[in-house]
Amino acid sequence: MAATNVKSPTAGVVTIVHKSPGETIALDEELLVIECMKMEIPIAAPATGRLSQITVKAGDAIVEDQVIAVIESA
Repeated sequence: MAATNVKSPTAGVVTIVHKSPGETIALDEELLVIECMKMEIPIAAPATGRLSQITVKAGDAIVEDQVIAVIESA
């Protein structure tokens, strides 16, 4: 299985987490939302597969390029 790391495009605060580990994820499906400078930035899945890990929760402060999730594809 190939793993795809989902990285934060910017620093901010995680406001909503839509998915949980173990769920099947489709390409471009929204995984979570980050708030940065009062703007909401939806984070979409860059690959299809199974969400094997999500490393953040609502309320977490994150930095740019931080790995926020891992998707495993067949």
